[in-house]
Amino acid sequence: MRGYDPADVDEFLDDVIKDYETYSKETQRLEMENDRLVSKVDELTKQLAVGKSGQTARPSASVTNMDILKRLSNLERHVFGAQLNDDMNQDNRF
Repeated sequence: MRGYDPADVDEFLDDVIKDYETYSKETQRLEMENDRLVSKVDELTKQLAVGKSGQTARPSASVTNMDILKRLSNLERHVFGAQLNDDMNQDNRF
């Protein structure tokens, strides 16, 4: 008898069917997640638009990276205070 063994062919086709079912389920899951994320983006875009329209009444403050770094430095000094100074003094002794 020539050709493929029918049992091997059936086993291979069973594997293909399982892979296809897994692929199909994953595709459906990703489509649902994509729809959810698109809805979330739409919602956040609407919130942003509302926020911007309400923001025009307030004076706009331009914040630069330097301003952020200064604020962060002040916050670290306030939160850690003497601990930073002690650590720096110990490092300078070596």
